[in-house]
Amino acid sequence: MQLFIDTALIDQIRTAWSWGILDGVTTNPTHIANSGRDFEEVVREIFTIVDGPISVETISQDAETIIEEARAVAALHKNAVAKIGISVEGLKAVKVLSAEGIKTNVTLCFSPLQAFVAAKNGATYISPFINRKDVIGDDGMEMIRQIRHIYDNYGYTTKILAASIRTPRQVLDCLLAGADVATMPFDILQALYHHPMTDQGMEMFLNDWKRVPPTRLFDLKAAK
Repeated sequence: MQLFIDTALIDQIRTAWSWGILDGVTTNPTHIANSGRDFEEVVREIFTIVDGPISVETISQDAETIIEEARAVAALHKNAVAKIGISVEGLKAVKVLSAEGIKTNVTLCFSPLQAFVAAKNGATYISPFINRKDVIGDDGMEMIRQIRHIYDNYGYTTKILAASIRTPRQVLDCLLAGADVATMPFDILQALYHHPMTDQGMEMFLNDWKRVPPTRLFDLKAAK
């Protein structure tokens, strides 16, 4: 499963990329607004940092204009993915863009049937929103499992990009459910590294090391 970061904050993206586990970035109008910077300037800088799929959202509601915006996104960089909301007009646009070889990320998915029609029209990615389903009493992870089952049954190649992730446990559940990608905020990506027992064990080892006689093996100055 690939790991994407869901943000437009350059410092977070640069830091996450330095860890070696990041595969891509998802952005949206909210993230761009929160960055406080010019839209195109932010997007172009992200392309210089991350060598992987970068989702950039279109904002129009009619197919013809969505297509024009998606073409403009695709022209920015070879890794650009046009992010398009699920609607009749949006999926009409996805059909045309797919035929042109333009990568699309169909977003705001809240049902397996929405994921099905997006795949039929050639979406590159489908973005089911997990946590937003959970907060209204529905089961976001069951949606992921159902989409995986449908795509496997019928051979759809659309990648499941699990979105609206708010806990490390949801990342684990995505792995177990067969999601192709999980996108998450910086703090959740960082939390994948941590466990309190690891911290306790490391503290114990470092304290015990103080009782070990000095060694030239770890003396970097002497090694030089």
